[in-house]
Amino acid sequence: MTTGTNPIQTSSLMEIRGLTVEFESRRRFTRALHGIDITLRRGEALGIVGESGCGKSITWMAVLGLLGRNARVSGSAKLDGREILGADDQRLSEIRGGRIAMIFQDPSSSLNPLHKIGWQLGEALRLHQGLTGETARKEAERLIDRVGIANARQRLDEYPHEFSGGMNQRVMIAMALAGKPDLLVADEPTTALDATIQAQILDLLDDLRRERNMGLVLISHDLGMVGEMTERVMVMYCGRVIEDSPTADLFDNPAHPYTRGLIDAIPSIDGPRQRLLAIPGSVPPPDRLPAGCTFAPRCAVGGPECRRAVPEMTVFGQDARHGAACFKLDDILPPVGGRMPASALAGVGMVP
Repeated sequence: MTTGTNPIQTSSLMEIRGLTVEFESRRRFTRALHGIDITLRRGEALGIVGESGCGKSITWMAVLGLLGRNARVSGSAKLDGREILGADDQRLSEIRGGRIAMIFQDPSSSLNPLHKIGWQLGEALRLHQGLTGETARKEAERLIDRVGIANARQRLDEYPHEFSGGMNQRVMIAMALAGKPDLLVADEPTTALDATIQAQILDLLDDLRRERNMGLVLISHDLGMVGEMTERVMVMYCGRVIEDSPTADLFDNPAHPYTRGLIDAIPSIDGPRQRLLAIPGSVPPPDRLPAGCTFAPRCAVGGPECRRAVPEMTVFGQDARHGAACFKLDDILPPVGGRMPASALAGVGMVP
C-alpha cells in the first residue's frame, strides 16, 4: 500500500486541492471542510455521497464563491489549469452558469417568483450564449421541452408558483443547461420528481455529458442512482473525503467501514422481508468533532489509534485507483491483487 492525498492523478478539467472552509460565529471560526482534494476529467461523471452535513454541497458552493461573508475559504480550485478560488465578481459571473453550472436542491429558493419562466430562461441564454428576442425564446422552449415539461410554449408565460415543485426542479435543470457548461454540478437533481421523470432527467444528463464531453458531479443520497450514473464515487464524512474509488469497485469492494454501512443500508427488492440495517448515531456537528477519526464513535472495528489521529488516504489495488482513509485497512482488505467478497465486510459499519 502507498499513501497519498488523492488516488487518481490525471490531466483534468477541474482540480481542487486542500480546500478548507471555516465559518465565523460569535467571533469563533468552526471548520466545515478539512482539506478536500478532487480531480475531475473532461467527460467524467463523479458521484459524491454521504449523510447530510458531511460537506458535499459546501465544497462546490465554496468553489463558486457562493458562501456567505462569514465563510473563510482557502486552498486551490483550478479550472483548465487557471485558479478560480477567490476570483473577482466579474470573472466568477462568467464562470457561473457558463463554464460551471449548478443545480441546487431547492428550486423554490433559486427561481424568482416575480418573473415568468420564459424571462428567467431568456436571461440565462442572454448572459451565457448572447441570445435575444425570438431566438432566445425558441431555445428556451426547446430546453423546457427537453426536460419533460409539456406545452412548453405556453409554460414559458407562467410563473414559478404555477408549477409543481418537480416542474420547478426541471426548470432549474433547463437553466443550468442553457449556458452549455463544461462542468455541471447536480445537487440532488431529481428531488421531488416521480420515478418516470427522474429516469428521463438522468438519461438527459448522461446524454448531454457524452455529447458535449461535459464533466458531471452528482451529489446524492441515492447510492443506486450514483451507481448507475457515475464512473467514480467519493464518500465524504465530517468535511473529509474518506473513500475515493471507481464506481464498480466501490460497490463490489468497499474499503471504509462507513461506506460499507451506507451500502448495507440500501433496501433490497429481492428476497424475504428483513429489518433494514442502519449506521447508529448521527454525524457530529462541525464544532463538536471527536478527536482522531471522526467516524470512530460509530464504527465497530475502530481501535485506540483511531481516537488519537486522523487517518490519511491510503491507495491500494492493482491500478492504484482506489483509496480510503482508515487505520484498519490491513484488517479489512484482501491481499494485494486479490478481491474481497462483499460478505467479508457484512456488518463492518455497524456497532453491535
